[in-house]
Amino acid sequence: MKRLLIAAAAAVALGLAACASSSTEMTGAPAAAPPQHTLQVAPLQYHYRQLANGLRVYAMPDPNTANVAVQVWYDVGSKDDPAGRSGFAHLFEHLMFKATRDLPAESFDRLTEDVGGFNNASTHDDYTNYYEVVPANHLQRVLWAEAERMSSLVVDDDSFHSERDVVKEELRQSVLASPYGRLFYFYLPQANYAVHPYGRPGIGSIEDLDAATTTDVRAFHAQYYRPDNAVVVVAGNFDEAQFNQWVDQYFGPIAKPARDIPRVTAVEPVRTASRDLTVYAPNVPLPAVMISYQQPPARSPDIAALTVLDAILSTGEHSRLYQSLVYEQQVAAQASTNLDENIDTGLYSLYAILSDGKTPEEGVRALRAESARLRAEPVTEQELDEAKNEIVTAALQNRETAFGRSTELADSVIRFGDPAYADRLLDAIQHVTAADVQRVAQSVLDDGKSVTVRYLPQETANGAQGDTIATAPTIQTRALSLPASEAPVFTLAPVAQRVQPPAPGPAVSAEIPPTAARTLDNGLRVIIASSHRLPLISADLRVAAGASADPAGRAGDAALTADLVTKGTTTRSATDIARQVESLGASLSADSGGDSSTVSLETRSDHVDEAFTLMADVVRNPTFAAEELERSRQQSLDGLQVALQQPRSIATFAMTRALYGATPYGGVQSPTSLHAITREDVVAFHHAYWRPDNAILVISGDVTAEQGFAIAQRYFGDWAKPAEALPAAPDAAAPAVRPRTIVVDLPHTGQAAVTMGTIGVARRDGDYFPAVVANSVLGGGYSARLNLEIRIRRGLSYGAGSGMAARLAPAPIIASAQTRNDAAVQVVGLMQTELTRLGAAPVPADELSARKASLIGSFGRAVETTSGVAGQISSLALFGLPPERLQTYVSDVSNVTPAQVQAAARRYFDPAKTTTVVVGDASVFYDGLRRQRRNAERIEIDDLNLDSATLH
Repeated sequence: MKRLLIAAAAAVALGLAACASSSTEMTGAPAAAPPQHTLQVAPLQYHYRQLANGLRVYAMPDPNTANVAVQVWYDVGSKDDPAGRSGFAHLFEHLMFKATRDLPAESFDRLTEDVGGFNNASTHDDYTNYYEVVPANHLQRVLWAEAERMSSLVVDDDSFHSERDVVKEELRQSVLASPYGRLFYFYLPQANYAVHPYGRPGIGSIEDLDAATTTDVRAFHAQYYRPDNAVVVVAGNFDEAQFNQWVDQYFGPIAKPARDIPRVTAVEPVRTASRDLTVYAPNVPLPAVMISYQQPPARSPDIAALTVLDAILSTGEHSRLYQSLVYEQQVAAQASTNLDENIDTGLYSLYAILSDGKTPEEGVRALRAESARLRAEPVTEQELDEAKNEIVTAALQNRETAFGRSTELADSVIRFGDPAYADRLLDAIQHVTAADVQRVAQSVLDDGKSVTVRYLPQETANGAQGDTIATAPTIQTRALSLPASEAPVFTLAPVAQRVQPPAPGPAVSAEIPPTAARTLDNGLRVIIASSHRLPLISADLRVAAGASADPAGRAGDAALTADLVTKGTTTRSATDIARQVESLGASLSADSGGDSSTVSLETRSDHVDEAFTLMADVVRNPTFAAEELERSRQQSLDGLQVALQQPRSIATFAMTRALYGATPYGGVQSPTSLHAITREDVVAFHHAYWRPDNAILVISGDVTAEQGFAIAQRYFGDWAKPAEALPAAPDAAAPAVRPRTIVVDLPHTGQAAVTMGTIGVARRDGDYFPAVVANSVLGGGYSARLNLEIRIRRGLSYGAGSGMAARLAPAPIIASAQTRNDAAVQVVGLMQTELTRLGAAPVPADELSARKASLIGSFGRAVETTSGVAGQISSLALFGLPPERLQTYVSDVSNVTPAQVQAAARRYFDPAKTTTVVVGDASVFYDGLRRQRRNAERIEIDDLNLDSATLH
């Protein structure tokens, strides 16, 4: 999400905050008592003060974490883009990661990712936010750096042009190469606004990006990036008195400009009529329809009822849209909503990506029927309770981390104008009635004032032009009001004159919960990890059989089995399961990977019995009804149809086949394999592998060891172990294969996906950690070599990296990037160069230390949540490793030597042994690639055969 176009704003409606205070005393928002059946959740606690220059500061100390989250939010967003400069606020967001007076470009990554943290930012219609999570002892350094870029950002031609190129690649990746990118990023805002600048796409356009200048950027910074237009929120492990000193030291001297901050004053008129539009776009695998309505501003008292309405419509598989459009009518492969909480009048949208063979009119009728139903009759009390439970549980999950709490508070302050907003909204949500929901539905969901967009594949146009959807000429914008002469110009100081970042403080160790293990009489291994900070419990039941156990010609058997266990048991239908789970505010899901299948549960601790009753039932008693199999099969086919129009997913499929061929890890779901799977195949897979002596149950969170073992015994103790022996484990070791260069031609797509892959090591292999560290150096983060060369230095991609899976048998290592089609050959060359360099010389000490810190920091954040702990422990258990290995992860990574990394690089990252797959518009790059690689083979997308090891 690095420098993301428009991030989904933090779900403030799901969070809790405390009342603001003009003093620095700890405060909490008093609220009316919610209904008796709701869970009482304490509001967040914070200290607030305001500096003389107008900067608002919120401190949220928490000694129970080893990290700190720093949020700096500015009250400026894409609605403030200057005239003729759509996408400008987002482009500027990228530039904030470049140099300051004392910091060279990319230093934020040195100060965050290279010490085990991360940084990112997002641009919304109404705000731009910058955030970091770092080990607690690095707080001072991050505060100093944030003050640096607020006060002395360096904007020069080199960094400006580089990041502008990156933003263009982001636009191509997120919009032009994505089947539905144009619909959500372009057509949705353009079709709905006549006056307000919300109607200009936040990503902008190539033309407007090209028109921007460095002078514009400097003026924009001086105009909006000032202390009286910003909020600083810090949560985590820190001493508040020391924090206040640092804030005064670094932010206090920044002057508040005398000029006013320009604000958007446009008011979108109330829509008085409906609009129906039809558009055609390339590479659209399934038609889509969207209906949008004008929505009240975020601070409207109707938002509480609209939030509940939205949950009833689209949260979970028991939601109305899923049950009606996806499950019952099967008119849609996907149906959902978008609740747009903007400061000014926003949009509430319903959309559906249609199932294969369904028409746009069927989708529109189905969506409008659900709107009409909400207007015509009250929702049920059961639906109300379900929605409220889902919202409360999500609030608790959001509060598990310092990052979640700080995001929630900052959003409340900037977008809703009140730090207590989220807490009051949660209270209001719990008092929403059925009459409230119906009243808001009648007010908002007015089909006579809606905008309907039918989004269709270009090849179905048959000569039709479709409607033109562009930004309305009446959109109110303005030129930058700050003369260029008044914008200060900063340059990077000479090395000898730069102020250096403060030194880090003493390290703070991450807390890993204690574990206890026991094996039940039926062979089920049970592991409990206790943590009582929040009333949340997570459970993972992992079965040691996944896609590698799929029968020949039946790729997808394990995945369909996992999907269907939650779609009906001997006592509950699929709808019953979804309704009962969601009424608890819980989540229950099943999935399948290469080596295992998992059922995951997240619930509040006051619903343990009900939640584990459901979990045990789906694990032990699925019925695999024929109609459910057909429904799941069709959904998988629809999803595959979408994936086969996306360069990255096609490259992943092709790479898997090219590396592993017909061996167990080489299976790729295809229309042929999915159609071949019968109910008997699914039943046989479940009977053979889903058994207690082939499973691990991990329970983490607000439960003691004895309570956890009692839960396991109560719900799984009488799960009978079959008399027959387990099937032999599949031999997933792949034979040596000839490296290939494969081009898959996807005409007219906006970008090319470039991948290079090879086969690495198994999780239990002695080379595993050296290979993990080598991969981190190559492409394991924003600061890693691939991203540095491809994105940062050349602006050829929105992001480049590499990944190494953990598997029972040797796993794939794959480097990847998306780039414009005419740069694909160049990116192939850069990847090859970096693979060669990795094994040619030892990694320098500073670089190696930074990449190790990145791995350790990611691990520390993974074990901050109950679900993260459960997932980590169950993965270890799958590989036959004890939970105590969580305690040694830091030393396992830290003890890897430069020589071990170089040896692993030579053995597993040898470019001479890699296969290259490029998916894109081959007419642009194939000839150039063929000149460099005579073995390059070209496969038209319609001829790609995922069922064959040759792909032909």
